[in-house]
Amino acid sequence: MHQLAIVHDHADGFQPLFAALARAGIDYLPVHTAGHGFDPIGGQPPAPVIFNRIAMSSARHGVRHPVYYAMALLDHWAGQGALVLNGAEAMAIDASKARQLALINRLGLAAPATRVVHDIAALLAAATAIGFPVVVKADVSGAGSGVSRYDDRAALALAAEQGTLPPSANGVWLCQALIAPRGGTTTRIEVLGGRYLYGVDVAAAEDALMLASPDDRLQRLAQRRRRRAEPPPGLIAAAEMLARESGMEVCSIEYMIDDQCGTPRFHDINGVSPFVDNPMDVLGWDPHDRLVERLWHHIRRMGG
Repeated sequence: MHQLAIVHDHADGFQPLFAALARAGIDYLPVHTAGHGFDPIGGQPPAPVIFNRIAMSSARHGVRHPVYYAMALLDHWAGQGALVLNGAEAMAIDASKARQLALINRLGLAAPATRVVHDIAALLAAATAIGFPVVVKADVSGAGSGVSRYDDRAALALAAEQGTLPPSANGVWLCQALIAPRGGTTTRIEVLGGRYLYGVDVAAAEDALMLASPDDRLQRLAQRRRRRAEPPPGLIAAAEMLARESGMEVCSIEYMIDDQCGTPRFHDINGVSPFVDNPMDVLGWDPHDRLVERLWHHIRRMGG
């Protein structure tokens, strides 16, 4: 049996992690969901420690969306005694922006004004109640692929009529007030093992919301500028609390400072943050090495 299994949907995105595991000498098995199947009656986990790396944007990489399949797989292996990191319960939070915002509110943190809907009439009513411009998000999305901006009711109604609303895997949308972030940036706090790892400021992507092509939007998002950030202790503590309450071993928490009133508004919990692209330039160290140290900790704890 291997020491560790990595469940993923897109191998190219995890080469830095695989390289760090190889440097550490960890015997790991990559488990790609494409073509994968499991026996819910028998079988056994492929390793004592399972690390889930299924991204919510995974629908872009194939015809079928692997999120719900992965939840069933991870729940099965956990029931057989494996330690599953970012498992099915955490993934249920990761997969639903509505559940993320409910958790943010439950913990007493601020978020953009939002309505959760599942039909067009409710969406139009929600946008009118919030006030234009609004952002419409797919409940299950990722990497900005399920986000569009609408400046008035006519534009939103036309998108609904033409079937160009953001596609959502579960048929649920979020309608949100468009927040102007102070300084044009959002801040991403990376959390590992319930503790602050680092923060980065990310250039806001309002321009990307107005692009017609999803491919163009994703390319623009990938090019967003990142620089090291030092969030205040209170917001770091809030991000750590969100990570713990969502059950995520590793995740990124994003917030923005509402430029109109100065309120920090949390808006995203991402269980599969790829870390900053050029860590040595931005941070001076590679967070994948810290992640591997944490995985070693769990492997030893499970007797691997």
